[in-house]
Amino acid sequence: MAAGEHGAAGGLIDYEGTLDCVHCGLCVPHCPTYQETGREASSPRGRIYLMRGVAEGRVPLDEVFVREMHDCLACRACESACPAGVRYGQLVESARAEIDRRGARGRLRRALERLLLRRVVGSPRVLRAAGAVLRAYQRSGLQDWVRRLGLLRPFGGLARADAILPPPSAPHRPALVRPARGERRGRVAFFTGCIMPELLGPANEATVEVLARNGFEVVIPPEQRCCGALHLHSGDPLGAERLRARNRAAFRLDAVDAIVTNSAGCGAALRDPGDALADRVRDVSEILIEGGLRVPEGRVELRVAYDDPCHLLHGQGVRDAPRMLLDAIPGLERVDLPGATDCCGAAGTYNLTHPGMSGKLLERKIDALRATGVDAIATGNPGCIMQIAAGVRAAGLAVQVVHPVELLARAYRAGD
Repeated sequence: MAAGEHGAAGGLIDYEGTLDCVHCGLCVPHCPTYQETGREASSPRGRIYLMRGVAEGRVPLDEVFVREMHDCLACRACESACPAGVRYGQLVESARAEIDRRGARGRLRRALERLLLRRVVGSPRVLRAAGAVLRAYQRSGLQDWVRRLGLLRPFGGLARADAILPPPSAPHRPALVRPARGERRGRVAFFTGCIMPELLGPANEATVEVLARNGFEVVIPPEQRCCGALHLHSGDPLGAERLRARNRAAFRLDAVDAIVTNSAGCGAALRDPGDALADRVRDVSEILIEGGLRVPEGRVELRVAYDDPCHLLHGQGVRDAPRMLLDAIPGLERVDLPGATDCCGAAGTYNLTHPGMSGKLLERKIDALRATGVDAIATGNPGCIMQIAAGVRAAGLAVQVVHPVELLARAYRAGD
């Protein structure tokens, strides 16, 4: 049977992409779920075999298939290990889209996900309102009472979402243009993300400040939307494409030198080879190092571990630049973190939907962090920041969890 004849059975599964896998197994030891379960079906190689089987009509799209596709963290560590260049992230997203197309996870769950991702995460106006409500909930003391009384315990997902909420902070409401400071090096557009402005505003402000201090004029297009990563991960490529279309219209590539992100997940989604913006996207650490970092005059006296966000390391291939930023800060001692390249278990909304596996991976990370005895841990993705911070709070560790540019901004401010 020819490959093209598998469309009816495989539907949205990227069948041609599954053929790139030669089943060598080099990916297997790098897979977090395989490390925990030891099951071949829970490895990238095993999951690709299942995808190919469904596409060929040899394997049913049943509960086992659904479970394995959604148990995957999509961390893409297998991509870094793969000698054949298999784009596993795209494959698992295509499989989830086919699951969704067939309604194999249930209509109610699908409807709730669509409502949350399309109507809340995909709408800046709704997100701003939701952010205001959350800050009021936290600052009023209501969150403390809810936690003490365990009122959310019967609602597992809500309880887990409440546990990872960072402390309330000022939302990021920047001017549309931030002028460059000192000699002007270029003009960049800042991709603010959907969650960062509401829950991690100081990290966004630090990003804009650091870029400006390094001679970049920073433009913030008000029409930009969510990158669509969460939509792709959940099996909603149509929702993701609608957001991509809005972003393609919002960012004028002829007016800027680059589009800068500070979120690993957003950067990986925007740098997808099929997107028109891909070639112009840079992580903030990359553009600062490429442009020649202006070393701050102030000091930050901290011992800091760096943890690699999966979608920065594996999705974008950025490893050295964040470490170089930290090493350039006077007074800061960077400490190697055991397992720094291992997934922390955040993985978008995975920590909400798969608390067991997510918790095991987070426990490893916290054990490694405890062993180092550092003052802070830096990582460049909102989900990772919130996940690790929740683990730090639960373990009672006196460790700051920050974005690398926040430490850089502190050093600049200390030198003013």
